[in-house]
Amino acid sequence: MMQTPSSDKRLLWGLVAAAAAILMMTMGLRMSLGLFVQPIHMGVGLSLTGISLAMAMTQLMWGVAQPVSGMLADRYGAWPVLWSGTLLLALGLVAVPWLPDTWGLVLSLGIMVAVGSGAASHSILMSQVANRLPAAWRGTANGVVNAGGSLGQFAFAPFVQGLIMLPVLGWQGAFYVLAAVMLLIIPLAWLLTRNSPQSAAPSQSAVGQDTEQGLWQTVKGSWKNGSYILLHLGFFTCGFHIAFLVTHLPTEVALCGLPAQVASWSLALIGIANVIGSLVIGWCVDRYRSKYLLFWMYGSRALLIAVYLLSPRTDTTFYLFAVGLGLTWLATVPPTAALVGKLFGVRYLATLFGLVLLSHQIGGFFGAYLGGVALTAFGDYGWMWYADIALAAAAALLNLPIREQKVLRSAVALRS
Repeated sequence: MMQTPSSDKRLLWGLVAAAAAILMMTMGLRMSLGLFVQPIHMGVGLSLTGISLAMAMTQLMWGVAQPVSGMLADRYGAWPVLWSGTLLLALGLVAVPWLPDTWGLVLSLGIMVAVGSGAASHSILMSQVANRLPAAWRGTANGVVNAGGSLGQFAFAPFVQGLIMLPVLGWQGAFYVLAAVMLLIIPLAWLLTRNSPQSAAPSQSAVGQDTEQGLWQTVKGSWKNGSYILLHLGFFTCGFHIAFLVTHLPTEVALCGLPAQVASWSLALIGIANVIGSLVIGWCVDRYRSKYLLFWMYGSRALLIAVYLLSPRTDTTFYLFAVGLGLTWLATVPPTAALVGKLFGVRYLATLFGLVLLSHQIGGFFGAYLGGVALTAFGDYGWMWYADIALAAAAALLNLPIREQKVLRSAVALRS
């Protein structure tokens, strides 16, 4: 078997580290936006339903950005998509305090921030990794990249809460600081994409099963694949679950009479637990069938929410709930990306996985928006929790019929 020189290995894992750092910032930001719901509501008097609409648009448009940015990257390269998306993200964050009404938030957060962060997120980053690394390393590498996003949630949640609580900044100033931080993505994107072979012909790609079809033919054919449809449906329910929690967990904490720090630390604990979950699941993807990994992760969520509903609402309960959620939070991404790669190859992974992420974020739109509707109508999130249990169980079952080829333990056989 062909050996990989140590210098090349260091270079490749350096690219993985750059991708992980980019995702750390974009996901850390996205997963912390719920901390602004109460400050904006109290500061400018916007209704929770209106703010939830803007947050829901953020979920939806981040999803729309995934296949669009993926298609652009597949055609023109990832570098121009990454730097232009980063600039749009920073401008959107700066615009939020200047547009403090429902439609202003929809424009700034729901479109500019969402599209900008979506352009520097999973579909492009994981496609870059998949096209640069040997097949036997991809599951672990995607787990590392995904762990970067989770580490961002751990770091950003208390950081954002601290910025909001600073009298000299408040929630408005926090957005300006975050805009400056996001600009650090640009040099990392340059490191990630230099000498990228992604725009090369499929025959030059790292994966033998990449097809000779054009982009549009591949996309059209994917919708005739029943396993791909099931993957979309399962990821839709995953998006509903995550968006509901990341948007409304701070308000749930407030309804229980607990301080805001409980919410920020709960989000942080979700993030740090998912670093472990992402690394473990990434390792498992190289060794076990991804559809079974997804079944057990989604099923565990339904059980965990049921346990939460039966528990007393204390800070300890929220912290334990957060750790349990975090173990599978974004760990669903590596096996989902792996399944797309197994079904269609990695030549157009940025586009095809981007479409799956769009389904995830359509679910996210409903999770974020309907949470605000339920709170306004009933005064609590009771019905949303029950819906979340049902959808998590459905997502688990939907993955079982997926036709997945048996995994070869090539990662074990690969030698340095």
